[in-house]
Amino acid sequence: MKTKIISTLIGFTLSTSLFAAVEDDPIITKVMINQLEKRITDGDDPLVLEGQAWVGKDLNKFVVKADAEQVKGETSELELQGLYSRAIAPFWDFQVGIRQDQKPEPNKDWFAIGFQGLAPYWFEIDTALFFGKNEQTNLRFAAEYEGLITQRLVLTPEIEFNLHSKNDAATGTGSGLSDSQIGLRLRYEIRREFAPYIGINWNRKYGNTANYAKAAGEEVDSNQIVVGVRAWF
Repeated sequence: MKTKIISTLIGFTLSTSLFAAVEDDPIITKVMINQLEKRITDGDDPLVLEGQAWVGKDLNKFVVKADAEQVKGETSELELQGLYSRAIAPFWDFQVGIRQDQKPEPNKDWFAIGFQGLAPYWFEIDTALFFGKNEQTNLRFAAEYEGLITQRLVLTPEIEFNLHSKNDAATGTGSGLSDSQIGLRLRYEIRREFAPYIGINWNRKYGNTANYAKAAGEEVDSNQIVVGVRAWF
């Protein structure tokens, strides 16, 4: 049901862009593919997509965020968010909406509230608090920094971590600090809108999340070489 709601809202907001040319404050759109990459591991190499799209005006936008992973041609992870985004300060947006975890099963629905913007020293921040069923909450924090080596060569360190309020054996998620991801990517901007990159990624699980992973025969930590492309239009 939540997926249908997101699809309806996307269709409505995109259709309104036809009237942009006759307005003083036109409706604009953007699709940002932050990561479309192959992660090379000791086992099966996943294909990962992380990005977002939005449509709206300077102050108010509708945002869709997607995070997906595919292994051997099958989707192993899929998270979608549909958010209302409101500019509250220069370079900062307040966001509220819904999140749905479609993979891995069982599906989970969350109410989302968070902030996205540019912190001092040009750190890009995306943080949110998610409220699920049975008093389950998830705090997520992600940050990255773009360091210009030349006008076309950009080095981007990034970090992301998740904290959960309760154990959830069905999804293999433990309470407290559950997982973290640290990455370093070097991209070459053929154009500003298109940039292939290479990099490294380090993932680690903690506490009961690590215990669930061990019981399922999964790795607790992994180092990955990544090859991908970043693009926007």
